[in-house]
Amino acid sequence: MTTLDTPAAQPAAPDERDLALWPASTGKLPGGDLSVGGVPLAAVADRFGTPVYVLDEEEVRARCRLYRHAFPGAEVFYAAKAFLSRAMVHWADEEGLGLDVCSAGELELAVTAGFPPENIVLHGNAKSPQDLDTALRLGVGRIVIDSPSEIARLAAALGPDGRQKVMVRVAPGISAGGHEKIRTGTEDQKFGLAISDGSAQHAIARLLDRRPRLELTGLHCHLGSQIASVKPYATAVRRMVGLMARIRDSHGVTLPELDIGGGHAIAYHPGERALDITALARTVRTALEDGCAAARLPVPRLLVEPGRAVVGPAGIALYRVLAVKRTGEQVFVAVDGGMSDNPRPALYGVRYTPRLVGRRPTAAPRPVTVVGRHCEAGDVLAAGAGLPGDIRPGDLLALPAAGAYHLSMASGYNLVGRPPVVAVTEGHARLLVRRESLADFRTRDVGL
Repeated sequence: MTTLDTPAAQPAAPDERDLALWPASTGKLPGGDLSVGGVPLAAVADRFGTPVYVLDEEEVRARCRLYRHAFPGAEVFYAAKAFLSRAMVHWADEEGLGLDVCSAGELELAVTAGFPPENIVLHGNAKSPQDLDTALRLGVGRIVIDSPSEIARLAAALGPDGRQKVMVRVAPGISAGGHEKIRTGTEDQKFGLAISDGSAQHAIARLLDRRPRLELTGLHCHLGSQIASVKPYATAVRRMVGLMARIRDSHGVTLPELDIGGGHAIAYHPGERALDITALARTVRTALEDGCAAARLPVPRLLVEPGRAVVGPAGIALYRVLAVKRTGEQVFVAVDGGMSDNPRPALYGVRYTPRLVGRRPTAAPRPVTVVGRHCEAGDVLAAGAGLPGDIRPGDLLALPAAGAYHLSMASGYNLVGRPPVVAVTEGHARLLVRRESLADFRTRDVGL
């Protein structure tokens, strides 16, 4: 057994504040384990192995309903890039949400799982011919135009008798988001068309000239991710309404829809601020109504696209500890996953709040660095994490707020294999996505 010396500085022991990051169904069990959806996490790890993603179905559904209630009369589209599976498609559909997809792959999976294509929006800054052809073949509801070249390509793909509803993605010149790599509302990144240089207005004029084959239904913007304040959204609404008024004045066209995207922040650490969805809805609605009244425009139908805020807090990642060692002043706890199943720490510097589950510790907590198994020094899941001083190989660690951008961004690095996804609800666990196996890697490698 490996134990750790007690350091001078000790972080606070896990307490009830930590459970604020967990699904509402989380409960403490005798012996130090936790249950989610009525299922002990240690039992999930024993049955399905580790690493494994656990997803609380009722938490996902409750968050879908939260958006429906907060935005009455609006269309809520779940951003599938956060996490997508056939089960997630059904949950979103049953809870009355549409889908926002970014590729032919996401679109095909959704439609073949039974999701109505007319309730799907296709995004992407560089849509491939396959993306557009698949969208037209399956009858996707809206396609968001992200560059001038897409207009001609889409018109050509439609043919003389085709019809397609489209929106234009606008970069409103607003910097918001938790990291520079996930800020998408400024004019110096790859998404959207700027207002300031006339790019957005030019694309809109071209689309209006191509009616009725391309029906421009409205404008779209997305400011970024992990936005914890409502203020950027109010600013975006005002700028977008101003553009809609100029479109009316220049072309005599009143656009009926406005999509303000998503990017709503969740908490990854105790005390970290999440975006208040009720306050967001109230602020956006006020800004929209006031802006339209001032511009003498009818209030457009509102569209919103949450992803992380729907599935992120519903997920837990479970890992087994493989090794514990001291290097200089650092103590490293290495687990059986890492950057191949969660690249976000390496990409954005994100850090999680791991917790020992499955047994009750006998030593005080101390700061450690939780690292992955991959051949990269940057494969770090949590730095300065407070874990018990008797942490040892074989222990089970759980990372809450792990439902978004884990499986969807997972890779085949070191040919480790992507983890499975297990849904828990009402005391039952079921496999949604199986573990990627060595046989999967061999099957894809077809050449010698």
